Amino acid sequence: MNIVLFGPPGVGKGTQGIRLANKLGIIHLAMGDLLRAAVAEETELGLQAKAFMDAGKLVTDGLVIGLIEERITSPEAKAGFLLDGFPRNVAQASALKEMLAKHAMDIDRVIFMDASKQVLLERLTGRLICSACGFSFHRHYSPPKIEGQCDQCGGSLYQRADDTEEVISQRLEVYAEQTAPLLDFYSQDKAFRRVNAESGMDEVYLALLEVVKG
Repeated sequence: MNIVLFGPPGVGKGTQGIRLANKLGIIHLAMGDLLRAAVAEETELGLQAKAFMDAGKLVTDGLVIGLIEERITSPEAKAGFLLDGFPRNVAQASALKEMLAKHAMDIDRVIFMDASKQVLLERLTGRLICSACGFSFHRHYSPPKIEGQCDQCGGSLYQRADDTEEVISQRLEVYAEQTAPLLDFYSQDKAFRRVNAESGMDEVYLALLEVVKG
């Protein structure tokens, strides 16, 4: 089973993607992890990616597709794969489709995890981090026992500058603009499914399993 899982920041695709991949016995491919692994292993493509990253530049789409190709044609991907957060735009989706066709492969499910801006803001702006040990909490979902104080070490908690409502609102707007064409691209595909990701973690997971099967 080959799956593309995408959605806005804060929708939970990372957590759900790992859980879903483990359940289905397929490999989970998140772009950040894929890049870090290739760089650490010093593969040819990994070294090329490192050069871009060291120069503060974005890794090219062609290079990312190459990294994906390496993994999905390896023995560990025999049962399939789950792409977490890729593609991000129509150009990447087209390149991915061409690459898969070259190997007589296809995507069985393209799943868009959807949630309202209000829900995403609540999730993303609620994070608190301990200034001493780095442990993280959430104002709504996993609050500290004592407000402003870390349960682990007693250190003071703070909110990252990029976790403010203003910054995150901007991120969500940019994502919506960039992803709208991708949604149009995939929504015509018979493999496309949309899942409401506003409920609890377990409910969303069951919904994802349902669309994978159905």
